[in-house]
Amino acid sequence: MLLISLTNRQQSLVKGHLVDSANRVNECFPFFNSLNLEFSSGLRVIDNFSDRISYNLFNKEKIVKSRAQLLNEMVLESFSSLSVAIITSDMSIKNNVAMSIAHIHTHNKPLIKTIYYAVNVTSMKVELFAIRCGINQAMCIDNISKIIIVTDSIHAVKRIFDPSIHPFQVQLAAILSDLHYFFNYHANNSIEFWEWPSYLK
Repeated sequence: MLLISLTNRQQSLVKGHLVDSANRVNECFPFFNSLNLEFSSGLRVIDNFSDRISYNLFNKEKIVKSRAQLLNEMVLESFSSLSVAIITSDMSIKNNVAMSIAHIHTHNKPLIKTIYYAVNVTSMKVELFAIRCGINQAMCIDNISKIIIVTDSIHAVKRIFDPSIHPFQVQLAAILSDLHYFFNYHANNSIEFWEWPSYLK
């Protein structure tokens, strides 16, 4: 309802708070913009930088101990390099309050820990947000050429590079924009996703 279309008498009869729909429409943001370059065929991150994106997926048939050993070896090796940032992300939802945590580890520098809270959101949005914040924070560290993300949300990671339409594309556009910048900044820049299922913690 447009308030301007009401007569003075009608306006005086209105009880309580009423929001002018004209103003409300101006504040609406689209969840999907098909014209966004991040989703355009031939311009997508996965089209141009697929060789710089890798996955280290958990194999259920292998012993958990060997997986933990591989993860430990990767962390120790990464800590000897000045150009690697390791991000661990996690999330939980309790009483409709979501909490996402990202830890960023780099060689010889203090641990960066970020915690975010949100209300009435899906777990997928929280997981994507934690990944997004971790990538963004790692990109702000000087001389980082490799980002390693350890997550139990590999299904969320796969959504990042999924070109189909789904309701998470606002988060995805931001992540893909960051990755575009990161990959374009230097030809050696890369990202690796390590799957660590939550039931192994």
